Amino acid sequence: MKRNMKISGWMLIMAMAIFSSVCFGQQKKTDTVAIKTSAVCGMCKDRIEGCLAFEKGVKSATLDVETKVATVIYNPARTSPEQLRKTLSKLGYDADTVPANKASYAKLPACCKKDAPKH
Repeated sequence: MKRNMKISGWMLIMAMAIFSSVCFGQQKKTDTVAIKTSAVCGMCKDRIEGCLAFEKGVKSATLDVETKVATVIYNPARTSPEQLRKTLSKLGYDADTVPANKASYAKLPACCKKDAPKH
């Protein structure tokens, strides 16, 4: 009887250990990607960061207007750098080697266009 209780106790401990490692060990992994954009002003920054904030899998997005680099922290199980570049293109911005969607670029305010005069 005592032996069965010891075995049952050890089995319970092992089951709890496995359960806790499965439940609590699956923290979502994130990756970071830096994407060179054609953004030129604060309005671009607001537009890009705002749109990427609603993109599936994106944890955070920050655009440095001086360097024109968007840094995105994302869940690779839900999105990819390629998808993020496509999203930026659909907004009207170049994203690394992915050119801006022409129709979307045409709709950008004048100050957000790459050939806009510098102030």
